[in-house]
Amino acid sequence: MSRYQVYATQRALREAKELPGHVRQRAKRAIHALADNPRPSSSRALDVADFDRELRRLKLDHWRIVYAITEAENAVDVLAVRKRPPYDYGDLETLLSGLI
Repeated sequence: MSRYQVYATQRALREAKELPGHVRQRAKRAIHALADNPRPSSSRALDVADFDRELRRLKLDHWRIVYAITEAENAVDVLAVRKRPPYDYGDLETLLSGLI
């Protein structure tokens, strides 16, 4: 398996910086690990219609890392780092519009 390039949107970077210290370090390690394995066992596919990338979420306790995988470019785009609840994935279309 080839290594993936991991990119983060400005929004995701801002959200990651606002995480509590212990979670911020775990999130940082998890995001860097996506370069070697973009589909870890703790991630799940998210169902989004009419989107050419694979959208997934990675669970870290009460936080979720939402990201998209582009196989053709071997790229992972981190879209958001959010707390669940209250985050309910209602803004996926907005997050995805930043990639197109």
